[in-house]
Amino acid sequence: MEDQVPAEMKIHRLITSLSDPSIDIRHQAVKTLGEIGEAATEPLIQALAGAVNNDHRWYAAVALSGIGAPAAAPLISAMRVHPEKEFRRFASAALGNIGISAVELIIDAMADDDREMRGFLSLALCRIGKPAVEPLTRRLDDADEIIRSCATLTLWQMGETGLPSMVNKLKEQE
Repeated sequence: MEDQVPAEMKIHRLITSLSDPSIDIRHQAVKTLGEIGEAATEPLIQALAGAVNNDHRWYAAVALSGIGAPAAAPLISAMRVHPEKEFRRFASAALGNIGISAVELIIDAMADDDREMRGFLSLALCRIGKPAVEPLTRRLDDADEIIRSCATLTLWQMGETGLPSMVNKLKEQE
């Protein structure tokens, strides 16, 4: 019977389940939405944007990160449309959990004029950690001054994870 339910309705039901009092139901909804994949991305972004509290935001963000790479570009686009700090904070957490497959898109998005957005994108890269170091180090020579600056600041912010790579790059340039 559940197989006959239209996909949009199933996604809507699962998103509604993200606020269920039962943690087991919320966890199952997150897992299933991740398995549905790309088709659940936009409805989850809308749920994240319309969330009334951080619990709802958290579960929507976790579900988005479970979708993986197909959710990265739509999340970045949504961060441009939704400048609210809480939306961006949870969207950047989702991007950080997506991991290496989102790194280049995140770095490219740092060319945005919105300084606050760049900060949230940097947080996503810091969350990704070591897998983001090499792509960031390559961008220290980027033609775009904003990306160069953001790559430098992000590597700096990564501390022991990013600083050695940045220092080695500077030594190579001497």
